[in-house]
Amino acid sequence: MNPEPYTWNLLPYPLGYVVLIVKDDLINERLPKTQALAMTLFFTLDSTLQTVLDQVLEQVRAEFTLTPTQIAVTWVVYDPPYITNTGGALSATDFWQRQPRGASYRGVEQIYPASVVKLFYLVAAHEWLEQGMIPPSAELDRALKDMIVVSSNDATSLVIDMLSGTTSGPELPLGPYETWCYQRNIVNRFFQSLQWPELIGVNLNQKPWGDGPYGRERAFVGEHYENRNRLSTNAVARLIHSIAGGVAVSAARSQTMLNLMQRSLPSGLPEPGEEDQVTGFLGAGLPPGTVLYSKAGYTSRVRHDAIYFELPNGRPGLLVAFTEGREHSQNRDILPRLASLVTQTIASVEPLT
Repeated sequence: MNPEPYTWNLLPYPLGYVVLIVKDDLINERLPKTQALAMTLFFTLDSTLQTVLDQVLEQVRAEFTLTPTQIAVTWVVYDPPYITNTGGALSATDFWQRQPRGASYRGVEQIYPASVVKLFYLVAAHEWLEQGMIPPSAELDRALKDMIVVSSNDATSLVIDMLSGTTSGPELPLGPYETWCYQRNIVNRFFQSLQWPELIGVNLNQKPWGDGPYGRERAFVGEHYENRNRLSTNAVARLIHSIAGGVAVSAARSQTMLNLMQRSLPSGLPEPGEEDQVTGFLGAGLPPGTVLYSKAGYTSRVRHDAIYFELPNGRPGLLVAFTEGREHSQNRDILPRLASLVTQTIASVEPLT
């Protein structure tokens, strides 16, 4: 991950708006010798794991009356010697050459990710900071923390403004609006420069909202919301894999990001209408003593979670699950049940040595 530094030009536009023009020929220079490797999936498809996952999902769908298209899952199992949470012991080249085993169900389907997309904005922010493209500040640190720890949409709005040099507001004239749209797509261009096949078709350019977008943001998302954010469970899994592996931006920044994702079991249920990103999500179905790192997302139509975990015996794993449907989005039993069934089966999956 190594985009070129920003070049900032200030252009005055009508009504007093200022638009920042960014020259951002984003080139992945960190892994020049692994371009061919980067065009393959980051995990090796394992027939045993696939059979287990298919059986688990058949049971979950039956228990909760999920249709086949209302769930998508990516599951990754790590075998010793473990390549995650090593404190940066592996170089990026070595890390990407050591593929874990995995399985998926509808892992390439592009689905509205809700707040899971904030992980991508987190990685982009650290890349920008690493390259000197934006200045460090206590306020940015506060926003990044709140974006992940409590899933603040307001904090995420500031982060996206800083990443793109754009701001929300009233509709713009055509010329300035086209420039604004180009600026807002800088995060898309950065991630596409990595040439990860899991990122084909994703969209990472929208702010998350409570009531919904207005003004230029409403125009940008499209009349029928065709430009809304899109992610697959495979794409999210690869990003978390890179963070846990210490190769997202740098080993130190990966650890900083992983620390923000760490969760503990809450002492009680969240208040009505509130969520804590553990209760009712994958983390709630893990065995006691499991170390959990996660980012959840939920709306009135979807309920998602993405976790990296280390079981009490030290064995790490990664699980991403997206569920759709109004009838399921408020159900706090589906994702914990999925995680419980998956982790129960890990003991029966012999590690490769």
